[in-house]
Amino acid sequence: MSRKKIAEEISIVFSGAAGQGIQSIEMILTKLLKREGYHVFSTKEFMSRIRGGINSTSLRVSSGRVNAPMEKADLFLPLIQDTTLHLQDKITEHTVIIGEQEVVQFDDMVDIPFSEIAKRCGNKIYSSSVAVGVIAGILDVSDSTIEKTFTTHFKGKDDKIIQENIQAAKEGIKESAKIQEYLEVVIEKDASVQDEMLISGTEAVAMGAVAANVRYVASYPMSPATGVLVKLAGWSEQTDCIIEQVEDEITAVNMALGAWYAGARAFVTTSGGGLALMSEGISLSGITEIPFVVHVAQRPGPGTGLPTRTEQGDLHLVLYSGHGDFPRIIYAPGTVEEAFYLTNQAFDLADKFQVPVFILTDQYFVDSLCNTPVWDLDKTVAKHHFTETAQDYKRYAITESGVSPRGIPGFGKGVVKVDSDEHDEEGLITENLNETRKAMVEKRFFRKFNSVRKEVIEPDCFGNKDNELLVLSWGSTGNAVKHAFQLLESPPAGMHFSQVWPLPENIEDILSRYKRIAVVENNASAQFATLLKGYAGVPVTHNIVKFTGLPFSQEEIAREIQSIQ
Repeated sequence: MSRKKIAEEISIVFSGAAGQGIQSIEMILTKLLKREGYHVFSTKEFMSRIRGGINSTSLRVSSGRVNAPMEKADLFLPLIQDTTLHLQDKITEHTVIIGEQEVVQFDDMVDIPFSEIAKRCGNKIYSSSVAVGVIAGILDVSDSTIEKTFTTHFKGKDDKIIQENIQAAKEGIKESAKIQEYLEVVIEKDASVQDEMLISGTEAVAMGAVAANVRYVASYPMSPATGVLVKLAGWSEQTDCIIEQVEDEITAVNMALGAWYAGARAFVTTSGGGLALMSEGISLSGITEIPFVVHVAQRPGPGTGLPTRTEQGDLHLVLYSGHGDFPRIIYAPGTVEEAFYLTNQAFDLADKFQVPVFILTDQYFVDSLCNTPVWDLDKTVAKHHFTETAQDYKRYAITESGVSPRGIPGFGKGVVKVDSDEHDEEGLITENLNETRKAMVEKRFFRKFNSVRKEVIEPDCFGNKDNELLVLSWGSTGNAVKHAFQLLESPPAGMHFSQVWPLPENIEDILSRYKRIAVVENNASAQFATLLKGYAGVPVTHNIVKFTGLPFSQEEIAREIQSIQ
């Protein structure tokens, strides 16, 4: 194996069975490298089982900001032999494989006795700390950074355990000299990274809800959305938020609507199968005009599908869930920063317009981790939009904007009446079809929808705006597309949508400038392309789709774009 020089960034893949410490390696190593001044991005894929199977984490370490998967691995560290077939697409003739000879056998593998070193340091389970040390040695991480990171990570553990893990990492650093015979890594550090946050998509969504002053969370655990519920539960004492793990998703939506009716900002987090059960409740939100905010972390369907894999397959479900006509807002963040601010904004606009608002992510997005600058809390909003009621208060008063004054029971002298049947301005059931029914639909749907559209987020434009080819992305594909553009000698025009409904009113004019349009999305039926065709009459000429349960790599997208240029 000839010596390879790597400059600017390195791609590292760890793999093993559930329970072998892959997640611990990722957690410690990303913290360690960020503290040392490296830009980091990690994403994981795992099988739907408690133990066994094959899990892997892909880590990018760079001198510049990175937030998308790479196709190939510069370093591959397998903890079990069976990973070869599973990850063969990531291994090339230039990949340096690091393994324990007694456990795995590969040609030209660098043998490092992780278990033996861990035992010498105190316990075989310290093998993951040895592995962290090996990577730290390759990337020239200081002893002080090792000590600070391990002390923080194992805070609350016995000091003897902390020191033994630190020693195991330092022994790993010594072993890294073996790899440096084959690999020279030259990556510039950036001191400013040390002051940034290390955030996952899960944490970004949860933090956005906290910044919006969420006071009630009702959810039924469902991968991959459960992490948001767990995070909010962990912070509940500091945030003064009530967390309910309920018996099913039907209960979740109805309890959340009850909390909103009473004046509390409520939140639900689920996946496609859970949202399917919420359909009637979403429609209830539509006619009662009670705000509703739900996070939908997508996974492959239909049915149970692949519970721990990723897909952007629920756009149509979210867009059309609930019977009848009523406005809704759908956000699809592409970065952790967008996830934070858009989740925060979701509560504000749900409250302001009294509509359901959806935050649409996916497994890849919520389970990925990267460093990001500290967010500006002055840009967040936690303003309530309800009003103190007068004696003659009418809950569904006809207004020019379509938004009726929203009262809260007990706040004012008026009675707050809501009804799931068609109703008049006071909230009383009616079957006055030609007058009241018509007036309510015009208020609740047409005029309110027009008001909602005034706050649509315009798509982000990048690349060569004068190119005749436009490549569109939405949600989690955005970063991979932007990174793919960096690999192209002549990138086309690019456009990323972080809001997929409503679309900009002038969307047809925006897109008609281009002769050819390609849409990149993680589903089989090109759902966003279908939406563009149906709503704006946009002739999408190329569908770049992937539906294996894995996210796009930047190289995949670059090849697809090259093939149509």
